[in-house]
Amino acid sequence: MSATTNNRFDLTGRTAVVTGGGRGLGSGISRSLLEAGADVVVLARNEVPGELRDHAASLGRTVSFQQVDLADGDGVAAAAAAVLAEHRVDILVNNAGTQDRYPAVDFPLEAWDTVLDINLRAPFQLCQLFGRPMLERGEGKVVNFASLLSFQGGITVPAYAASKGAIAQLTKALCNEWAGKGVNVNAVAPGYMATDMNSALLADPVRLEQLSVRIPAGRWGTPEDIGDVVVFLASDAAAYVHGQVLAVDGGWLAR
Repeated sequence: MSATTNNRFDLTGRTAVVTGGGRGLGSGISRSLLEAGADVVVLARNEVPGELRDHAASLGRTVSFQQVDLADGDGVAAAAAAVLAEHRVDILVNNAGTQDRYPAVDFPLEAWDTVLDINLRAPFQLCQLFGRPMLERGEGKVVNFASLLSFQGGITVPAYAASKGAIAQLTKALCNEWAGKGVNVNAVAPGYMATDMNSALLADPVRLEQLSVRIPAGRWGTPEDIGDVVVFLASDAAAYVHGQVLAVDGGWLAR
């Protein structure tokens, strides 16, 4: 690969906001963005781990932290305003999410509302808040987080499946309005990842075996697998990629 081509992936001088960017998939995303040259602002409930700050410092980059509860709309607005007062945000990564497991017939409506608030309303609100200055400048990158359950129904996670199906459609809707104005909106759909969110599946040997044998790549994914794809979508290399829901799943959907 030529040096010119490599430079298309360089994010030096750009600032990325990553929701939930201090743990799980978010940590891998933050690390990949830092390694590509970006500075990172983490929006999350809990402080950024020291090792992530140390990694940023070793690269000559910075990690900032803004506390937020994504279930609180007023709090989301305040957090975004605080970040925008200090940073020009070039990249928004709506990574954070939650899920609850109950049979559909017993799924508590309060839990339904919480999942939809965090997984759908908050990303849309953040797209509005950070997207507005991007549109005014005529450039920016938004990466939403969909799921394999944007395509499939799942079991005992109806709220999560509904929210992730909606994220896929929201990504396409925003693309239709924003692509011609210089803002790329795409989504990543992670496959089965070895993170805390999937701890219940990882702890169930029967379900773990059922899932693992279907992954053509022969393994579960890692945060780094996702982070490097986010870098691509956030870079100039993806300038003509709009409205896509890119599955990073080890081949799961092809099986």
